[in-house]
Amino acid sequence: MITMSSPTAAAVCPSADVMSDGSVALSQPADKAPPATVVALIAHARGVPSVAREAFAAKCHALQANDAVIIVHTCHRVEMYVALDAFGNGELPELPQGGERLVDAAAARHLISVACGLQSAVLGEDQILHQVRETFALRHAERALNPVLDRLFQVALTAGRRSHEWFGGAKRSLGDAALKEIEEQAGSLKDQAILVVGAGSMGRLTAQAAVRCEARVTVTSRTAERAVCLAESVGGQAISGDADGTLPSVVGVVVALSGPWKVQPIDAQRLVESGATVVDLSSPPAVPESLQARLGDRFISIDDLAWGPQTELAGELRDRLEQLVSGSGREYCQWLLARDSTPAIQAMSEAADGRRLSELEWLYRRLPNLSEQERALIDQMSHRLVGGILHAPKSALRHDESGNLSRAAWELFGL
Repeated sequence: MITMSSPTAAAVCPSADVMSDGSVALSQPADKAPPATVVALIAHARGVPSVAREAFAAKCHALQANDAVIIVHTCHRVEMYVALDAFGNGELPELPQGGERLVDAAAARHLISVACGLQSAVLGEDQILHQVRETFALRHAERALNPVLDRLFQVALTAGRRSHEWFGGAKRSLGDAALKEIEEQAGSLKDQAILVVGAGSMGRLTAQAAVRCEARVTVTSRTAERAVCLAESVGGQAISGDADGTLPSVVGVVVALSGPWKVQPIDAQRLVESGATVVDLSSPPAVPESLQARLGDRFISIDDLAWGPQTELAGELRDRLEQLVSGSGREYCQWLLARDSTPAIQAMSEAADGRRLSELEWLYRRLPNLSEQERALIDQMSHRLVGGILHAPKSALRHDESGNLSRAAWELFGL
C-alpha cells in the first residue's frame, strides 16, 4: 500500500466542498444541497471480503446496460462509476459493509490513483492500468458511454500511462507478491519447484515472476493446450489437471483461475502433507473450502494480499505523483465546470448575434442605398464588435470553477 499523502480535495478541485464523509462535491450556492455529478461505489478487499464483493459485483453488472454506468471489476476491487444526471430513475445498488461512496472530485481522484497503481497491493504494478484500459475499451465496444464518464476514464488512463513511465525496475504484479509469501516459508526459490494453476494473464505473470526467481515452473490449467503454451514460453513443464496423482512435489502453488480448482483427492492429500504454501489469487477463491481448512495457515487468499507491504516512495517520485494526481483531477473538474457553462456561452452568443442581426436590419432600412461592399464591411465590423464585447465574459465562463458566473449570465443577459 502506498504511504504518500493524498492530495486534498481543494488541491484536486480548488472550489470543491469537502463533505462530512470525506467525499467531495463541486461548489454550489449555500442555500441548496450540492448535487453530485459522478458517484463511485467502491468495494475493495481491504474492507469487503471476496464473497461480499462478488455479490455486490452481480448487482452492479445487472445495471451495465445503462449508458451512465461503467464497472471496474478485478480480483481486489469492484468499482461502479455512475453519471447521475443520465442514470435515470433506478436505484443504485446498496454498498456492502466496508464499502465506500465517493462523489465528483473524490471519485475522480480515486480512479486516477487506481490507474496510476497507487491503490494496488503491489505499488506501481501496471496490471491494473491494463485492466482499466480493457474495461474502457470493452465498454466502448458494447455501446456508447456517457461523456462525463468517458472523459473521466480518458484522464485517468492518460495519468496512468505517465505514472508507469516513472516507476523503474522490473514490472511487478500480484504474482510477485504470491511468490514472496511462498519464499517466506520455503526460503530462496532458486531451483525450487513452483506450480502455477491457470494459464490466463495472471498465471502468465506469475510464471514469468517465478522464472525471475530462478524457480522450476510447472503449469496446469483447465485447457491443456494453454498450459503447454505457457510452460514452453517460460521453459517449464505442463501437467494434466484431469488425472489424479500427477501433481509433482512443490514448495508452493499459485492458483489464478476464473472458476473453482477441481483438484483431485490424491493431489490434494499430497499438498496437505508436503507442507507447500498455496496462494489463491482468484476472487471468489478457486481453492475448495475443504482444502483451505486442511491447509490451515499455509493457505493465503487474495484478500490476505490486499494490503501489501507498506512502501515509502522516494521524495521526488512522491511529489511528482501527487502533482500528477492533483493536476489530472483538477483538469477533469475544470472540464466538468466548462461543460456546465457551455449552454450559457452558447445562449449568450446566440442572443448577442440575434440582437446584432436585428440592429443591422434597422440600419439597412434607413440606409437603403448602401453598396454590397459597404454592407459587407458593416457586417464584418458588427461581428468583430460583438466578438470583442463577449470575449471576456466567455473566457470567464470557461474558467469559472464555482459555477456562479454561469448562473449570473443567465440572469444578467436574460437568457
